Amino acid sequence: MNQRQLQPTIDDVREIANQVSNWGRWGPDDELGTLNFLTPDKVAAAAKLVRRGDLFSLAVPFDENGPQRGGWGRFNPIHLMMRDGNDAITGTTVRDFYGGFDGHVRGTDDLIIMPLQSGTQWDALGHMVFEDKIYNGYEASQVSSLGALKNDIAKAKEKLIGRGVLLDIPRWKGKDWLEGGEAISGEDLEGCANDQGVEVRTGDIVLVRTGRMGRVKAEGDWGDYAAGYSSQAPGLGLASAEWIHSKQVAAVAVDTWGAEVLPTEPSDVSMPMHIILIVHMGLTLGEIFDLEDLAADCAGDGVYEFMFSAPPLPITRAVGSPINPVAVK
Repeated sequence: MNQRQLQPTIDDVREIANQVSNWGRWGPDDELGTLNFLTPDKVAAAAKLVRRGDLFSLAVPFDENGPQRGGWGRFNPIHLMMRDGNDAITGTTVRDFYGGFDGHVRGTDDLIIMPLQSGTQWDALGHMVFEDKIYNGYEASQVSSLGALKNDIAKAKEKLIGRGVLLDIPRWKGKDWLEGGEAISGEDLEGCANDQGVEVRTGDIVLVRTGRMGRVKAEGDWGDYAAGYSSQAPGLGLASAEWIHSKQVAAVAVDTWGAEVLPTEPSDVSMPMHIILIVHMGLTLGEIFDLEDLAADCAGDGVYEFMFSAPPLPITRAVGSPINPVAVK
């Protein structure tokens, strides 16, 4: 094994990115990337997977107790009341909000302040920049102070509903969770799918469980879950990229803060899988998914496919979106 194989570099990232690149695959104006694989017939087929009508929310609560610790400037959601019950009782806001009314009808209102990627969320194709480009070769300047003029998350507002497949890597390996720094390869993903008896198909939305969320729950603390790329976390390694590309999946979501293994495998570039998957492959990437209850149910009935629904909020020019993903079995 040569040194390049032992320690990947930015050159390896470029090589893999070029091998799996989808730039121009759906034309020079494309802003959907691999979501193009999720066609109406795929959605219709996914609806037939519903047998019991049981629903599993895969979102973490959006509140002050979330995982963020300030890395990359991200903080947990701040929830504020604009009008509360006391206002209703005392009539504080009745005059302003219900001018000519008699006061019988009163209500409450609230607002939330949050980075769009502080909880369970999708990364849009305009989220990552590599060598001054975003997905499909658009200039990085297309993401300006106005937001993403190209590759914003709103382009996916009628996507991300289809066949979901859970790949439970730690259960397949016979343990509760993967350790920090443990990379998931394409062989792992294929071996897990085969052992679970599920086939990953074109247009699928693949959910990859590392058990990191289960570890947080067992320890009762977020710890360094969102500490950034200096932390230790399991996740997708460089050796998973070609498998993801070959399967023509629509999207991938993971139960960790950054989806990819941390520390990152090359020492000279951070977030290499984001470069490969988002910038070059055009893959919509999900993070901070809670897959624990779904994984337990799949292990119980042996069914690892389901209808999956998680369209983003159509926030104009946004590079990410909070979501409440739901698996329906």
